Amino acid sequence: MNIHVDLTESNNILDGFISGEIDAHTAPVLREKLEHYQNHENLKAELDLSDVNYMDSTGLGVFVAFYKAVNSNGGHVKLKGLSARLKRLFDITGLGDIMDIESAEKEGN
Repeated sequence: MNIHVDLTESNNILDGFISGEIDAHTAPVLREKLEHYQNHENLKAELDLSDVNYMDSTGLGVFVAFYKAVNSNGGHVKLKGLSARLKRLFDITGLGDIMDIESAEKEGN
């Protein structure tokens, strides 16, 4: 099981590209990398998950913790490029209504 996390921050804008699988074995890698940025004031984070092919509840927990920390510091988190499967995971947990999420496919396709 592999994960690749590429994060670039400039002027309080964090661009991220995450690929692979996010589960109990790989989530600590993602958590550690995101924690470095989560307490920045007014951070605008945009994370591309278009190459994430699997995620379980451990991954959801990482994104929820990051979302809460960034929001509490006046920032914003957007997750983009989610496959239908990942989007459904966020939706059935109710997180799809709370978090800024953009699917890989536009609604209605």
